[in-house]
Amino acid sequence: MPLPSRPLRKLGFLTIGLFDEADPDKGHESTLQLIELGEQLGFDSAWVRHRHLQYGISSPVAVLAAATQRTRRIELGTAVTPLGWENPLRLAEDLATVDVLSRGRLNPGISVGPPMFYDRVKDALHPDTSDAEDFGYRRVERLLELVRGKPAAVSGGREGFEVFSDRVQPHSPGLARRMWYGGGSLRSARWAGEHGMNLLTSSVVKAEGPQDGSADFAALQLSHIRAFRAAHRDGEAARVSQGLVVIPTDSASPRQRATYERYAAERLPRTAAPQGPARMMYAPDLVGTSDMIAERLQAHAAFREVDEVAFALPFTFGHEDYEQILTDIAKKLAPALGWQPGT
Repeated sequence: MPLPSRPLRKLGFLTIGLFDEADPDKGHESTLQLIELGEQLGFDSAWVRHRHLQYGISSPVAVLAAATQRTRRIELGTAVTPLGWENPLRLAEDLATVDVLSRGRLNPGISVGPPMFYDRVKDALHPDTSDAEDFGYRRVERLLELVRGKPAAVSGGREGFEVFSDRVQPHSPGLARRMWYGGGSLRSARWAGEHGMNLLTSSVVKAEGPQDGSADFAALQLSHIRAFRAAHRDGEAARVSQGLVVIPTDSASPRQRATYERYAAERLPRTAAPQGPARMMYAPDLVGTSDMIAERLQAHAAFREVDEVAFALPFTFGHEDYEQILTDIAKKLAPALGWQPGT
């Protein structure tokens, strides 16, 4: 099988970290075990999603802090943290702390926009400032400035026995180069490039341009990647990670294969045309043998432009299913795409 023009250099996976409300410990422990398994299999990165007021990880930074103490090599990321829920100064402190604990392995992914269902949560989230909060790009700029070491206070110095810093502490110098923006539109891709960030692009993009039903997911995603790199100071070397849902079945049991195929079939109709007022396009989930998935990825216009991935695990499967999927990705699919563990 011919390799793509950009052999896969960095292999990652993304999980939502589901748990049962009656037993949240089991779900969080499962997530940590999957991250440990990822390191054992040679994955370069593991990413966790943000889910507020749901039964998924609500505090990825806390979970990744735990993961730093159970791993030594694998990079750890968030995909993505919606900044509308965060105070940039406090988040900068948390990110720097976890980056220090991981010895420089944290990859924070962030996004902007009002929190989902904002009218329902605003009185609890921002009780005194809900109508004044700025959920635009300026919120990201504030976070980047603080991570990069811009003063957060008028001055530091000594007060009695205590010594104060004028910038976020701890300061982790390499963290700024590992900040990612989760973008699904041309505007956000360009913005991320102009501000020197890395780009996370997922299985959801905005269908911009003609509204004649001709929108093509791969072509749209490719346009975002190229717009990002055209705006970035690193040009073609600017980092982009793609996050499609892939489910290899090489070692799957008959029950697992049936579950995976049913899951993908139920989600397939939403990929036929842009969805909702925002005209969001969804990529089909890729289910099959590693050779079949590799062939489809090599025919994917946007995949051919990247050499990093964070393949997304499906939302609702069991722990043993995720183990099988990760093992087949690392041992079958990724090598077929040119990846080698530890490169």
